[in-house]
Amino acid sequence: MAALARLQARLSGLREEYFRRNRSVDEYRKIEYKAAVKIQSWFRGCRVRAYLRYLRKMTIVIQKWWRGYRSRRYFRKMVKTAYFIMKMNFYNEMAVRIQKRWRGYYVRKYIHNYYALKKYLEAISVNNEIIRSELQKYTEMKENEEKRKDLEKKEKEKQYQARKMHYLLSTEQIAGIYNSPFRKSPDPMELLLRKSKPLSHRRQQKKSPFACELHDWPTCKRPPSFSTAQPLPCIGRQKPQGPFRDPAEVLRQRYKPLEPTLRVAASISSPLEKAREEMKREEWRNRVHDNEFLPFSSYHKNEKYDPSIHRSGKYGQEAYGIKHFREVQPKKWVTDKDFRTVLPSIVLFEKFGKTYSRTGQIV
Repeated sequence: MAALARLQARLSGLREEYFRRNRSVDEYRKIEYKAAVKIQSWFRGCRVRAYLRYLRKMTIVIQKWWRGYRSRRYFRKMVKTAYFIMKMNFYNEMAVRIQKRWRGYYVRKYIHNYYALKKYLEAISVNNEIIRSELQKYTEMKENEEKRKDLEKKEKEKQYQARKMHYLLSTEQIAGIYNSPFRKSPDPMELLLRKSKPLSHRRQQKKSPFACELHDWPTCKRPPSFSTAQPLPCIGRQKPQGPFRDPAEVLRQRYKPLEPTLRVAASISSPLEKAREEMKREEWRNRVHDNEFLPFSSYHKNEKYDPSIHRSGKYGQEAYGIKHFREVQPKKWVTDKDFRTVLPSIVLFEKFGKTYSRTGQIV
């Protein structure tokens, strides 16, 4: 109870103390808030910087390990490649040695065999000697033949000259130029003249009757024809004096075939017009009659009707096609009624015999 009494006695002062302390707190609130914010910012900055230093350190460690791993892997790859290249070089070098040995052995045994080549060269030398001797014989034979031909040619020329100069032969009365009385023996030409016969006179070549005919052609009214009959002898007409051409050349120029130009050979009308004209001529030639058919007009009004043989006979005409298109036989009906169609009748057939046409119109 005493404590309660003391608290009640202090109650009035407690309120004043509460308001006083609140007022003092409000006065220092902004300063304390700013100080707290600054402390928090510095603390957070230190913590973030420490965390960034830690991250940088861990990043450096990770990069160091990763770069080391990549470098070791690249180095292993380089070592592997270098080892493979070394093995391939060694393999190529050994393969070259083996191929060199084998090719040398194969070439020496099968291609460039020394002993076989020696035998081959010896055989070639023997063959060359044989061919050379045969060629020498052939050359000598050809030379002898040429000499013989030259001698024969000279002998023929001498004989021809002797026959040609046979008139220089000595006679019993007069000595020739080759038989001089001052010589001990006659010249060899004199002996050759005695052995040879004189040349006979050449026969004159007959002129062609066709050339004479062309040369002596008086008028050029028809082309030259080669007749099978024996031609008449030419009169021997001479070519007229002056700058005139040969009659045969003139005749060839006159009777040569015609060579028309492209403008003359081509047609004036076009191919389309030609085709149209040809179609018209074909139609006119193949047409049965020339009477034009004019339906539904008064063109055939005055013409006499020609009845058909089927309707104009003495037996009369049938009702089929005029009165009906179906035969009706009441005697064969089963009932008293006619046959009834289910489908409707055709309108055009119903108008048959009830209408007529005038200039194309149905009335």
